[in-house]
Amino acid sequence: MTPWLGLIVLLGSWSLGDWGAEACTCSPSHPQDAFCNSDIVIRAKVVGKKLVKEGPFGTLVYTIKQMKMYRGFTKMPHVQYIHTEASESLCGLKLEVNKYQYLLTGRVYDGKMYTGLCNFVERWDQLTLSQRKGLNYRYHLGCNCKSCYYLPCFVTSKNECLWTDMLSNFGYPGYQSKHYACIRQKGGYCSWYRGWAPPDKSIINATDP
Repeated sequence: MTPWLGLIVLLGSWSLGDWGAEACTCSPSHPQDAFCNSDIVIRAKVVGKKLVKEGPFGTLVYTIKQMKMYRGFTKMPHVQYIHTEASESLCGLKLEVNKYQYLLTGRVYDGKMYTGLCNFVERWDQLTLSQRKGLNYRYHLGCNCKSCYYLPCFVTSKNECLWTDMLSNFGYPGYQSKHYACIRQKGGYCSWYRGWAPPDKSIINATDP
């Protein structure tokens, strides 16, 4: 097993691409969980790609122009290349060159950023305003909270929010994923938050994305 294949097991979140790719199975997660569990979260445009002979089917190396970093300042403050399996059956990610800006999440291994279909990757213009605000400050505030998929999690743990997208949308990104963040509120309990203003203006920079 290559190091990247081992990383795939650790990363479970929505992705841009074909959910039906043979042999690539991903566990869905809320974008906030994907953010908090990633080494690197950036906004970038792909400006080039090449195939290198690594792994059973090769590795695609994308050259990117990093627009903004949201997470990973100590891991890799500037990302120039991202690596992914060349085969979609191994969760390799296909990105357009010189076309879109993307929100990219991934892991760092041996000084390189790796990503794939099981990471949260989305075109920037497809993200909601709430998701963009989440990337700037709300998701970070909720990294001590997590979404759960079944009752009675919100009763038994103060650190969890019940993620009903899993029930109503069969794991497909739904209303909570697009518009809510799970944040610790007064009293120490985590709950879903949505609003135009941050929950605590004294600790959050309220600038727009």
